[in-house]
Amino acid sequence: MKNIITNLNKAFDHRTRLGIMSLLMVNEWMDFNGFKEMLDDIKDGTLASHLKALEKEKYIEIRKQFVGRKPNTSYRATASGKKAFNDHLNALEAILKMVE
Repeated sequence: MKNIITNLNKAFDHRTRLGIMSLLMVNEWMDFNGFKEMLDDIKDGTLASHLKALEKEKYIEIRKQFVGRKPNTSYRATASGKKAFNDHLNALEAILKMVE
């Protein structure tokens, strides 16, 4: 069991980061407001810090652009982010199978 637990990725320890990555696995790009809508009761600063942590790990990339005259920041999972997240999910699944 110890070896399986070491396969869990600390970057995804928090439920907000799990939520962010889950959303990015099924959406090519998502903007900040989209995350706020989908992740209930999250404050702007909290969301921004979790996005920054995932960006630091190079698990997400950021695109800044203007939509009309308004600035818009969008995010997507990188190839390494998708792999790391899938590896994390596989480790969780392995742990659950051991419990059954």
